[in-house]
Amino acid sequence: MKKSFLSLFLMVGFLTATLAQKKAITVEEIYSGTFRTEGLEALRSLNNGKQYTILNVDGSAGISTIDKYDYATLEKVATILSSADLAEIGSFSSYEFNDDETKILLATQVESIFRRSTLGIFYVYDVGTKTLTRISEGKIREPALSPDGKKVAYVSENNLYLFDIASKETEQMTSDGVKNKIINGVTDWVYEEEFAFVRAFAWNSDGTKIAFLRFDETDVPEFSMDVYGEDLYPSQETFKYPKAGEDNSMVTLHLFDVASKKTSKVDLGTPYYIPRIQWMNNAGQLSVQTLNRHQNHLKLHAVNVNNNSVSLLHEEKDDAYVDVTDDLTFLADDSFIWTSEQDGYNHIYLYGQDGKLMNQITKGPWEVTRYFGYDQKGGKVYYQSTENGSINRGVYSIDSGGNNKKALAAEEGTNSADFSADFTYFINTFSSATTPPVYTLHKALNGKQIKEIKNHQALLTKLKGYQFLPKEFSTIAINGNELNMYMIKPANFDTSKKYPLLMYQYSGPGSQSVANQWFNDRGYWHEVMAAKGYVIACIDGRGTGFKGRDFKKVTYLNLVKYETEDQIAAAKKLSELPYIDEKRTGIWGWSFGGHMATNSILKGNEVFETAIAVAPVTSWRFYDTIYTERFMRTPEENPSGYDDNSPFNYPELLKGNYLLIHGSGDDNVHVQHSMRMIEALVQANKPFDWAIYPDKNHGIYGGMTRVHLFNKMTRFITENL
Repeated sequence: MKKSFLSLFLMVGFLTATLAQKKAITVEEIYSGTFRTEGLEALRSLNNGKQYTILNVDGSAGISTIDKYDYATLEKVATILSSADLAEIGSFSSYEFNDDETKILLATQVESIFRRSTLGIFYVYDVGTKTLTRISEGKIREPALSPDGKKVAYVSENNLYLFDIASKETEQMTSDGVKNKIINGVTDWVYEEEFAFVRAFAWNSDGTKIAFLRFDETDVPEFSMDVYGEDLYPSQETFKYPKAGEDNSMVTLHLFDVASKKTSKVDLGTPYYIPRIQWMNNAGQLSVQTLNRHQNHLKLHAVNVNNNSVSLLHEEKDDAYVDVTDDLTFLADDSFIWTSEQDGYNHIYLYGQDGKLMNQITKGPWEVTRYFGYDQKGGKVYYQSTENGSINRGVYSIDSGGNNKKALAAEEGTNSADFSADFTYFINTFSSATTPPVYTLHKALNGKQIKEIKNHQALLTKLKGYQFLPKEFSTIAINGNELNMYMIKPANFDTSKKYPLLMYQYSGPGSQSVANQWFNDRGYWHEVMAAKGYVIACIDGRGTGFKGRDFKKVTYLNLVKYETEDQIAAAKKLSELPYIDEKRTGIWGWSFGGHMATNSILKGNEVFETAIAVAPVTSWRFYDTIYTERFMRTPEENPSGYDDNSPFNYPELLKGNYLLIHGSGDDNVHVQHSMRMIEALVQANKPFDWAIYPDKNHGIYGGMTRVHLFNKMTRFITENL
């Protein structure tokens, strides 16, 4: 594998001039957009299957357009709308069609709340009359057009509302919403973060019913954060945050009848979590997924909305936990596609409308990583998987019976597809460690490439002037497993010399850092450090993803224990290489990876001399219920699992150089984690460095923040490793 990657670099000309004559990448260039790549923004396939739309934004002019393109020619055939023609708005940042594409929902003045949630001013554009209607005077959340495009449901101040576009009248569907007590139609903090959705309501297929979730947060403990801002006195942001073992929201399912304006509650028994609701094609049938608190028993229910009766369609059990996905797809007769790890790897299954298994569609010692859809007319399922290696992603099709599999886009690297509505075409996005994103049009039947849409050859040309060093992929045998690894060697690498080693990892359950895809900002920073003479290594240890259920779930009840052991063992083994200076070994990571970096320099204090932890967890007792209990159960059930790997319980183990960084406005991994670690180190009389970024969240960004952060990290490494 190493030879093929190096050959490709030679082909594209990265090594045509000596590295000594080339510039080193700087942190300022990374965050100024010098190496930015561009995608196809907000691509939507139109119902006719022959055309698609893209959001094009002219930043300098402040104009947004929705442009229509033809799949066969890739030529722009029309502009559906331009903000230049809309006097009411300057521009818009996103758009959504209703089912028949006669109305478009436009988002403006959008502001973030937490990771996924936003507030904004929204409009409805009528494609036929070219008229624009504002939905509400104030900012609202999660508006959704009815299937016929006549109404919009949305959330404001924790209540659901229904707006009639023709009459411009608004009716209130719920009235009990109160901040930090009752939420209707959108999720609470922990559902948003860990079940990865915000909109907690949905229209049925004929627009006669709206199903929604109601969150009663009354018994959930509050968390408060100081917001320093620019005023004379700081303020406080208070929100409900259930830490491991604490009470969660009481969540219930309700149905609103649009005609009668009546709401009814659906009795699901005693579900602890309701992580998904989804209407079937039959407008009278709603599917609901529920989980127990341990998250190892998932049930898929069918609700008959004519009488609110509930029946069990399917259930999944696991000794550790069951992952919640968005792969559930109902076919025309409401038989359904489902993904599961039940055979040891994530695969696709077909069930009848009665919930009985019809067949397992995909099989093998590899993982389905995305389900793209089912072409009922052609009888084909389209998906992405690791069949061409766990660090790669390919696009495939297979018959619903599990036969006639075809590789549609499986070049080594990462392939991802966006299919036309009728599955005639797909636009493939390809990148690898040597190729920035390339967008190409393909025939879905056989994968044949029709035309290239966009590439980043100009970026490759630009990078020829820099010391841009190749990733070398391999595996390393650690603790009985072949772990995926990449390494970046310094400029003008000489095997007779000794180099310091800087390791990077994230290591969280089901994650992947060793991936054959183009660079993100951290990858570019590793190029900065390699140019300064450091060997960069990244190893995905036990507990990471895409190598099967057992490899991922081996860390159950002991988060960070085995992951830390693997990083320490890998550092020891790499230090045996003749070109590694075993007395200069560092490790860094962010979030879960920051926890890992901290644990590694403490428990591996004879191996690591330096560590940087950014926004680290330092005790799982401080983290949220859904994530933590999924992997650890509760502190009451598993106290040693929580405490034996909490680094502020053994600060005396610190021997090396340690930099701790956190944002004070982190609503996810609270700054409390770092403050407790700091106090433990102080009381152990251990020297260390630290930095707090005021009011910055878990991403620690905004203005020059990332430049300052990574320059600080650069100085710390060069001065201490």
